[in-house]
Amino acid sequence: MADEKIINMNDLKNKNIEWRKYTRLGITIVAFFVLVGFVLSNLFIVKEGEYKVIRQFGEVVKIIDQPGLNYKIPFIQTVSTLPKYQKVFDVEKAEINTKDKKRIMIDNYAIWRISDPKMMISNLRSVENAEAKMGEFIFSVVRTELGQLNYDEIIDEENSSRGSLNETVTAKVNEFLKRDNYGVTVIDIRMKRTDLPAENEESVYKRMISERESKAQEYLSMGDAEKNRTIAKTDREVKELLAKAQADAEQIRAEGEQIAAQTYNSAFSQDPEFYNLYRTLESYKRTIDGETVIILPNNSPYAKLLMGYTQ
Repeated sequence: MADEKIINMNDLKNKNIEWRKYTRLGITIVAFFVLVGFVLSNLFIVKEGEYKVIRQFGEVVKIIDQPGLNYKIPFIQTVSTLPKYQKVFDVEKAEINTKDKKRIMIDNYAIWRISDPKMMISNLRSVENAEAKMGEFIFSVVRTELGQLNYDEIIDEENSSRGSLNETVTAKVNEFLKRDNYGVTVIDIRMKRTDLPAENEESVYKRMISERESKAQEYLSMGDAEKNRTIAKTDREVKELLAKAQADAEQIRAEGEQIAAQTYNSAFSQDPEFYNLYRTLESYKRTIDGETVIILPNNSPYAKLLMGYTQ
């Protein structure tokens, strides 16, 4: 029994060596994955259409604008993204007063981009702050420009005096942004719509209706004038055509009567006695009817013919 309880020290030593070997292998694998994860967590990709801003202790130390794979210093540097492409900023609606002290609601939008990322980060910190600052400038400039116009000049696009308002506002807002080194540039500013306060809508609608009715009456008057000119021209042309046709008819009739007279003369000259008889018969047609009373001498040739005497 004493022999069975004897511990083999060599076997125990071998087991301890094998356990330490697997432990070291596990630690190595874990350390490898931790190192890989640590490295990967500090790699970043710069895409098309974006800036990568690298800060070190809160200060901008580098701005990367070319696409590709990059690396930051662990624990010391941080990376943020800014848009490189153009953005659309929908400016909040605002109410302004016109030159004649009337209120009007304006709604604008701006197309802008970051032209200097470092300056933009230093002075504005974020895209939201940049848009807020642009909104202040846009409202100020639009209020100043439209405040120089009367209410009717703003709403009447055909006779407006506001000119190239969008270009003017864009240029002045860019002046303010450049003056304060904000690192952003406005590409274009447009007025989407102009709303009227409720108390002004009815008067504007009435004015619009009056203007449209006036324009319609103007078109009707122009149409009537054109119609009268057309009718007068047509009547004149008809009279000219009728006069020419009448003249042509008279000429043709005269030529026909001349030809007929020549034909009669030629025919009657060949037999005078027949001509006398024809003239006598024609006179009968004109003078004798159911109520005719003729008094003639008995020896009158005409009476003899009527009575049937040939001698």
